[in-house]
Amino acid sequence: MIAYTMVGTKNLEKALKFYGPLFDEMGWDVCWKDDSCASYGKETDLDFPRFFVGYPFDGQEANVGNGTMTAFQFAAPEQVDKLYEIAIDNGGSDEGAPGYRPQYGEGFYAAYVRDCDGKKLAFVVYPREAE
Repeated sequence: MIAYTMVGTKNLEKALKFYGPLFDEMGWDVCWKDDSCASYGKETDLDFPRFFVGYPFDGQEANVGNGTMTAFQFAAPEQVDKLYEIAIDNGGSDEGAPGYRPQYGEGFYAAYVRDCDGKKLAFVVYPREAE
């Protein structure tokens, strides 16, 4: 299992204005916050992966990794649509509007955004096979 993901930022205040509303919508808690980083997850569930945003530990400027992306999975396209809207409304930029992506599988629905530092995020619904 993944314990946590961390993305760097050049401006923590701006990053928190972007990520806070997204994680609120997803029902995630703020698990840690200081003047250099914040983490989101389920505060009482250590098995739930955490997502950190903060200044790089080495003191160098944060940058974008080419080909790097964090994806969050949901059950319904409406959730993807809402998160895309929240991201754009809070300083994110479009990398692919919500919609079906049949090239990734029948029923694959996704939206892609970049945060205020250019980090790429995806909100996805995986196709479900009939049970």
